[in-house]
Amino acid sequence: MILSRGKCDLSSCTTRYLVAMATTDLLLIFIEVILRRFRYYYYPLCFLDITPVCTAVYILYHTAIDCSVWFTITFSFDRFVSICCQKLKTKYCTRKMAAGVLSTTYVLLFIKNLPFYFRFVPKMIINKVPWFCTNKPSYFTDTLWIGFKLIDTTLTPLLPFALILLLNGLTVRHILVASSARKRLRGQNKGKNCSDPEMESRRKSVTLLFSISGSFILLWLVNVLQRLHIEHLFNKDSFYIFEQVGYLLRNLSCCTNTFIYGATQSKFREHCKKAIKYPITSVIQFFNKENK
Repeated sequence: MILSRGKCDLSSCTTRYLVAMATTDLLLIFIEVILRRFRYYYYPLCFLDITPVCTAVYILYHTAIDCSVWFTITFSFDRFVSICCQKLKTKYCTRKMAAGVLSTTYVLLFIKNLPFYFRFVPKMIINKVPWFCTNKPSYFTDTLWIGFKLIDTTLTPLLPFALILLLNGLTVRHILVASSARKRLRGQNKGKNCSDPEMESRRKSVTLLFSISGSFILLWLVNVLQRLHIEHLFNKDSFYIFEQVGYLLRNLSCCTNTFIYGATQSKFREHCKKAIKYPITSVIQFFNKENK
């Protein structure tokens, strides 16, 4: 809500990316945590267990994860173009282009996940109603399904691993080279200590990009290892714990990037404080009026 108001001194292009990322993260929390995790423990049998419904929820869940990851990649590419490609910046870093990139990414990822609808069959049929989702036997042996799983794993998260390292690495390199040249021009390499707002801004950019890359890699690492079929290295109980920790860290990763991007902006922090204080100040003002 704070980002969508457009009062954080961010460009309309950047605001659109951040709002899209925040919306996708919120959708992921709702689907994965509420519709899947909480529902499983507290409402073990409900309409969400009907086969077509749980299949649709699974597709939305997978799409939300993919979008959360790939929206981060598209925003990293936007930052790369904005900082490193000045000629392309005026054409690419626009509100209209951001909307087009985000919409196209979402549609393509949704289409990519549609085959999951044919992955499941009912576990049982009660009064002609199919219940629960269980994998087809062919899901583990059919060549098409094996190929699809390989593509799915490559697209999320293996390829994003490489892209986020590449884009943020190139961006940081460009910032460091430009900063070094700026220092030489200002004569700071000779011991002068005059402040430089531009240098401070670039240092913050480097810290931000390292934070994004580091958090993404660390929080996805366990899930990536789990996808490499290393269960033979664990006993059954240990691997279950390892798998669940991987899911936990992956869900956390899908919810941290927007916060990292937003929290580094002083205006965003200022509006956050106002939003938190507003209910308290409103109640105090109300009681002060009543007492008068």
